[in-house]
Amino acid sequence: MDLEQNIPQRARQELEKLINGNKNFMNGTPTAKNMCLSTLQKLALYQEPYACVLSCSDSRVVPEIIFDCGIGELFVVRVAGITVGPNVRESIEYAVKKLHVPLLILLGHDDCGVMSYASEHYPEVTEHFQSILKCVYPVIDKAGQMDCNNKFARKHTLWVEDYLLNHSDIIKSAVDKGDLYIAKCHFDHNTGEVNLISQA
Repeated sequence: MDLEQNIPQRARQELEKLINGNKNFMNGTPTAKNMCLSTLQKLALYQEPYACVLSCSDSRVVPEIIFDCGIGELFVVRVAGITVGPNVRESIEYAVKKLHVPLLILLGHDDCGVMSYASEHYPEVTEHFQSILKCVYPVIDKAGQMDCNNKFARKHTLWVEDYLLNHSDIIKSAVDKGDLYIAKCHFDHNTGEVNLISQA
């Protein structure tokens, strides 16, 4: 997988580590060692994750497993459909401002139930799941309805990046300074591979 040339060195190093970890997952050869009580005890009073991952809550998408990571390596924010609102945005901002992570992974995935639900109900704002739909419908507003929900999920991941950059001074400032790189990713259930996406 070819990485963009403009990725800051520290973020590139961590992204390459996660890409290699994903290869371990796909090959069935995980190497993560930081998965025991002794590791947790060493981190009892502090944490130093090297990446923040905004992931869907889907039970099949577990960042620590698919990236072959252990305790203390990832600061994970999970929400259905990687939809963003104040709490999610501020959780990411905490990782950027207080924990100084150099890398933010936006992790969409195949067969996302939120994308299917949104496709079925657009443009209605249903009685339930209103905040989720309000985060997903702008993608359909702009791109139109799509036959493939996996393509929809990729476009939504791009929208999430735009939303964060336009609604968070903390995140935008870190990106502008080269202190943070945002990697837009998509998880393929059939292969187990995490692919980088630049456009959908």
